[in-house]
Amino acid sequence: MIHHIELYVSDLEASKRFWGWFLGELGYEPFQKWDSGISWKKDDFYLVFVQTEERFLEQGFHRRRIGLNHLAFHAESREQVDMMTEKLLERGYHVLYRDSHPYAGGGAHYAVYAEDPDRIKVELVAPGL
Repeated sequence: MIHHIELYVSDLEASKRFWGWFLGELGYEPFQKWDSGISWKKDDFYLVFVQTEERFLEQGFHRRRIGLNHLAFHAESREQVDMMTEKLLERGYHVLYRDSHPYAGGGAHYAVYAEDPDRIKVELVAPGL
């Protein structure tokens, strides 16, 4: 089991808005907070977001480079995937693969894919058939 994941972000305030809302919808609770970071926890796992230092911001993030491609979360149901899709769109976040949504991962894979403020891909997957 993973203990925690720490992500460096380009704009901590924008990340707080996205991740605080998204993780809250999935039952995560605020866990730690300090000047340059924040975390949310569910059960024994937590996600940490830290402001990237100015000197490291230039290159930015892209999921097709070496490193993290995306984070995938369990949804409670297909209805939760649908509800979160609508909320992502209402909040102005970019939902990926709209032409094949919610089956972009294949016919038996019901999910929504979106991007956080740094364009980190986030996936919410409904339970299997």
